[in-house]
Amino acid sequence: MTEQGPQGLPPAELADEARRLAGTVLVRIATEPEDEAAVFRDLGYILGSKAGSDVWRIEVSRLVAALIAGGLVERDATTLRATGQGIAAAVEFLGARKGMPKDWRTARDIHLIASALELTAAPVSRQRLLGKADGLRALVVISHWRLEIKGAPSAARIRSALAARALDRAFGNQVGASLGPESELPAKAARLLAAQLSTSGREFGTDGRLIAALAAEAVGSPRGDLKSLQRAILRKYLGRESESAKYSKITRRSKLRSRTRSSLSTGKPPRSGATSLTATGAAPQSATLDTAATVAPIGAAESVGRPDPVAFASAVHSATAATAEGWAGNRRAFISKVWAVIQERHAAWALTEIEFKCMLTEAHRTGLVVLANADLKDKKALKELQESAVVYKNTVWHYVRAAD
Repeated sequence: MTEQGPQGLPPAELADEARRLAGTVLVRIATEPEDEAAVFRDLGYILGSKAGSDVWRIEVSRLVAALIAGGLVERDATTLRATGQGIAAAVEFLGARKGMPKDWRTARDIHLIASALELTAAPVSRQRLLGKADGLRALVVISHWRLEIKGAPSAARIRSALAARALDRAFGNQVGASLGPESELPAKAARLLAAQLSTSGREFGTDGRLIAALAAEAVGSPRGDLKSLQRAILRKYLGRESESAKYSKITRRSKLRSRTRSSLSTGKPPRSGATSLTATGAAPQSATLDTAATVAPIGAAESVGRPDPVAFASAVHSATAATAEGWAGNRRAFISKVWAVIQERHAAWALTEIEFKCMLTEAHRTGLVVLANADLKDKKALKELQESAVVYKNTVWHYVRAAD
């Protein structure tokens, strides 16, 4: 786009950012013809800020002038209104199936949000969720993490899909589609694992809180209420990402680099917290998920050398051989002891304990390692049993069987 704006071309023919801004200005004028001050006021809700407000006003003024010159908008006295050609271009830009929305608020909060989340072709039933806080949070998370949810996007389905994505990331994004319904974890374990995708480094007591936090992080919003999410989505869609969101991204990348360098130089693993999958499913009193994997965005697992399933299983077998007890043909090691060896030998993986235990159950499910449960609960080994407990479906595992 030149400095003069779209030169009368329909918004769909412009480069992405310019097309979106030009299209948004056109939609605002097409939905509710008013004077320029009213148009500026409504667009200022998205574009305006305490700093640099004059800049966006200049941009919008130039776009209005260009839309008039291009025959998409006309000025009647002080009122701006879209021409027939402009209305057609606005409808095409929004991807509105039933023509021009009834008002600017509907166009802004439903149609523009749908465009931002790439949901213009989604079923009407899913688009209706955009106007509700819980529904918008769910759709933001699904869009951001590229989740495939069949049927209604319930919190439980999203949690399971997030856990599968977190497990895939723990394996360096090298398992992908092979993680199916068979690898589904219990609710508590899945929520703990899915929480690894959050940058906050904390646990979430419910699926709703988990989804709300991930939705706010995805769009750079300090809050997860409906209006805050809507505004953050539109600002990001129009290239007006908040300074706090940009700073947060820089901070996460800096933490990732510093923690990875620290673990490599000292030979000590980053703190992984006390999180464990106990037989009762109870959460520890305090867990610090302060690892490179926690603060890293998708794809960061590769940067710290995350193992693929075969490499992970090989490391587990090696750690098991070093700590196994028993007799030939029935040697096995406490999972907690195997974890301690993995931490020492593979600090660069920057795994958290929850990631390790979930990776272990996936390796067991696919036959790469064999887990076993305790036949008798010896009180002398009660601590090891509790620290080793891994719940998977209706079974509690405590040991890794040695390969020999």
